[in-house]
Formats: sequence, C-alpha cells, structure tokens
Amino acid sequence: MTDKKIKYLPALEDANIPLTEQQLAILEKQVEAEQPNPTTQSSFNYAWGLVKSDDVEDNRNGINILVSIFTNVPQRRRECLYYLSLGCLKLNELENAKRYVDGILAHEPDNYQALQLKQVIENKISRDGLVGIALFGGAVAIGAAALSTMFRYNRKK
Repeated sequence: MTDKKIKYLPALEDANIPLTEQQLAILEKQVEAEQPNPTTQSSFNYAWGLVKSDDVEDNRNGINILVSIFTNVPQRRRECLYYLSLGCLKLNELENAKRYVDGILAHEPDNYQALQLKQVIENKISRDGLVGIALFGGAVAIGAAALSTMFRYNRKK
C-alpha cells in the first residue's frame, strides 16, 4: 500500500522543468473558470505549475496555494508537504524545506522519494554552511589584513 502512495510523487528533477507559458495559462484559466470555489485538484495543479516556474514570484504564489490546501484539505496534507518541500528547496528556504520533508518522514519513514529529497536538502545545507564559513573566514582575513595595515601606518607616524 505504501508503494502506491509513493509512485505519484514527482521526481526531484521535475521541479526544475518549468511548464510553458501556455500550459501555465491553461491551469490558471481552469482555476478562474471554477471561481468562486475552484476544486482542490485544479488549485493543486496550478500551484505545482507555479512552483515549477523559473519566476520566484510564481514560486511563492504556488507555495501560498499549497499552504492553503494543506490547511483546508486534510486528505491532501501528505502530498502538499512534499510539494512544499520542493518549492522551498527551489527558493533556497532550506530550513522550511527540511521541516516539510521531515513531516512526511514522521509518518512514512521509508518513503524513498522523501528520503531522497531530505538528502538533497541536507547536502545543500551543508554546502551552503561551508560556503558561509569560507566567506566568514575570508572576511576575517581581510579585516585582519586591514587592521594590520592600519597599525603599521599609525606606527610610522
């Protein structure tokens, strides 16, 4: 039974393949046609299309729609967590991405796609942490060199 749940989640790479403008427009028109109460599926499809977009504002809008679905439609929460995690990863909101994927793994510790996603997130957190440390170290070295130069200059006076 768990295998059936896992199979409909997209591959990680799929989050980085945007829909064409025409495809996204079709999803948006579907939601608009269903106003004032679009179906959960139409809203979800549109949110996923926005998350896949190369536009950061679209990504944020997609995440907002997914949060609304998560909040209001309990039976879609598991699915929303995965897509929210992908969206936050794409926006480099790594702590949120990790929190969402951990929500899946709390209930499905053997979910291969969620485990894979968590590994990608943790690798990125580690890599970003190392870059931050390197930048901090470089700034400290530049600051030390500047102070050293200032002290030498002041001694000569």
